Amino acid sequence: MAQISSLDKEIESLELPIERDQFLRTVIRELAGTLQDVVGVEEAAGFLNVVGYRTGQHVNQIYHNALQLSNLSREQVTAVLVDWKRRIQGDFYVIEETDEKIVLGNRKCPFAEQVEGREAMCVMTSNIFGAIAADNLGYARVELEDTIARGGQECKVVIHLKPSEASEEFIGQEYFKL
Repeated sequence: MAQISSLDKEIESLELPIERDQFLRTVIRELAGTLQDVVGVEEAAGFLNVVGYRTGQHVNQIYHNALQLSNLSREQVTAVLVDWKRRIQGDFYVIEETDEKIVLGNRKCPFAEQVEGREAMCVMTSNIFGAIAADNLGYARVELEDTIARGGQECKVVIHLKPSEASEEFIGQEYFKL
């Protein structure tokens, strides 16, 4: 039987800022940073697009199952997006909600300080929001107007729900129901 040495006890008793959540945020930050440094912000965002979209499909299915619904209304989509971010320690809130768009603000990024300077990490939010909105409402164009990663005090995310000539002027990623 192995004995615990005094050195092991000393190390174990240290108060360190090391725990699973912080570790995983750091891993994602370093992955995004490495991708940005090696292939550039746009290419890094492309890789994270795939991960974010698949994650969005997964999150969407979790809510469908929990609500026992095959499709969500616009109001339910908005509530799900805000709730999901709350559950992962974000602080999203509704600024505006119409048939044409959902505008969300955010006071606290789930990635905390790890997101600063890592714009590619915001692609995760864009893709998850886009996947959920498009799957339920048929179409979404997500515009990251302002982000904490780019140095903003808060994030502002606009989810356009209808393709239109006017929306063509907005920068954003488009999503369609599969």
